[in-house]
Parts: sequence; structure tokens; C-alpha cells
Amino acid sequence: MTRIAAVLPASLALVVALAAASCATAPETAAPEGGRMRVEGTITSIDTQPWAYDGNAIVELDVAGRGAVRVELPARWNLCKAEPVDVQALAVGMRVQAVGESTGEGGVVVCQDAADRLAPLQ
Repeated sequence: MTRIAAVLPASLALVVALAAASCATAPETAAPEGGRMRVEGTITSIDTQPWAYDGNAIVELDVAGRGAVRVELPARWNLCKAEPVDVQALAVGMRVQAVGESTGEGGVVVCQDAADRLAPLQ
């Protein structure tokens, strides 16, 4: 009986740990580089300074269940299929939807497809 009493707490702990692990939700993973990505979130920052040297402007979003997502806006819209984003109409705190090509690091570039966009949600 003492042998069963010694094994029971360890078995119970294992069962509780397995049950807790099976209830946990896996974190969202980033889309593979070059894959399509669509997110909705709140703008936390807008940085257009990289446009001064032909870099991508960065609009950072806070996306529920995912955290920070970097949305890249190319300096040369004439090379994109997407319509230019009206950055002047965006503001920190605004809810938006971003659609574009995944950077593979959890970010998205708005440029490669005519359906790509960064637009306020109604």
C-alpha cells in the first residue's frame, strides 16, 4: 500500500500537467516568407523616415493574440501593384487591416498584389 501511495501523487501530477498542456492554445505562427498575410490591429507607431533613403516606412500594429506586427510600406509605390497607402490619413490608435506579403518574421509588406492594402476599419 505504501508503494501505491508513493506513485499516486506523481501520477496525479503527470495527469494534471498533460491536461493543462492539452488545453493551452498554441501561439500563432508567422506566415512563411512570400506567403499572403492579413491582420487587423491598432496602430502603435508610424515611421516614414526610411522613405528619405528609399527604405520602407514602418507602421507597427498591435494585433490581438499575436502582438506587434510590422507593416512595411515601400518608398517607390510606382513599382508596386498595390494602390499607395494614404499615410497622412493614418493615426496612432486607429484600427486598421493590413493585407500583403509576409516577411517571414511576422511582418507584412504592402506592395506585390493589387489586393494589398493598409486601410482603416469601419
